[in-house]
Amino acid sequence: MVVAAARRGGDVRAMSVHLVGGGWRPEHAASVYGPFLAEAAEAAARDGVDRPRVAVLLVGGGAEAAEQVPRWRATLESVAEADVAVTAVDEHGSFEPSALAGAHGVLIGGGLTPAYRRAVEPIAGELRRLVASGLPYLGYSAGAAIASDTALLGGWRIGGVPVVAEEAAEDLDDVTAEAGIGLIDLTVDCHAAQWGTLTRLIAATEAGLVDGGIAIDEDTLFSIGTAGLRVAGGGTVWSVTAAADGVSVRSLAG
Repeated sequence: MVVAAARRGGDVRAMSVHLVGGGWRPEHAASVYGPFLAEAAEAAARDGVDRPRVAVLLVGGGAEAAEQVPRWRATLESVAEADVAVTAVDEHGSFEPSALAGAHGVLIGGGLTPAYRRAVEPIAGELRRLVASGLPYLGYSAGAAIASDTALLGGWRIGGVPVVAEEAAEDLDDVTAEAGIGLIDLTVDCHAAQWGTLTRLIAATEAGLVDGGIAIDEDTLFSIGTAGLRVAGGGTVWSVTAAADGVSVRSLAG
């Protein structure tokens, strides 16, 4: 599993991609968001700034945005001091590079995964550049799914056969995998235990739509960085790999 590294002035910067499988249980907030916020604080310190600026990108307007914006501010500020700068667009909108200006860390939230992929596409190159320069990224639910080279966008059937509950389909019929942001080289699904999406990742791997990947439970963090791999929070990360006789599944508990 790979996340890009960058070299500045002869030193390799430590950087991480943090992936969260969804969920809002406050008792896990520190373990789930703490590592990301700590790295953002380190990036701020390099710039001589006391409080990190965290760019939070959300897709969904109206009542959804009205609920999500204060929730994200309260959640992050309950863990560490930070200036939380939220940019929200509707499901047909897209983000401008200005949403990332001055950021010491970038968080992309959850919602309809295909809409997030469309919204982030214009700034995908800048996101890769920021992560390579040493800024941490946190993807929550949809933000985690689109972080990979090959993003599993949703769907509930393969060849007409159901592989997950229709309620987890993300408004797609066929299980769909398309190019993601390209921050990591493994495919991600989320809400694993809660929505049963582990079966979708297994079926997509067996069908050759993806080369395996991970399914993350809610309130659970999986971090990938130059310091190695980390699992934290209240659940499990499920690793799926193709095998000679089918598909292999193992758990990575925190």
